[in-house]
Amino acid sequence: MAQKKITSLGGLVYSTDPNFKPETGNVEEDETLPPAQQKLKIWLDKKHRAGKAVTLIEGFTGRNTDREDLGKQLKSFCGTGGSVKDGEIIVQGDNRDKVLQWLQKNGYTNSKKAG
Repeated sequence: MAQKKITSLGGLVYSTDPNFKPETGNVEEDETLPPAQQKLKIWLDKKHRAGKAVTLIEGFTGRNTDREDLGKQLKSFCGTGGSVKDGEIIVQGDNRDKVLQWLQKNGYTNSKKAG
């Protein structure tokens, strides 16, 4: 239980400042843009992945939960695994055409393959 308290303070254990008040940690996220206004780029990447190809989707503007939901839907449509890290949606394999097809069908009209 003590571990949760420490991580909720960002690892802070003790402060010598008598006026110190821990930050509440309210991080504001961007509002999620409608699909028609999202400018997503889809590209293939093999670097730092032991030669295995992954499809990267970048440029999503919005909340992390919405990004994760989009990633889950894309992975399900392609029938592969993947993840959502560092603002990128990663889908295993070369699924650029499938991803682009799904995005355009679901209103992401500004999406395009980049390379």
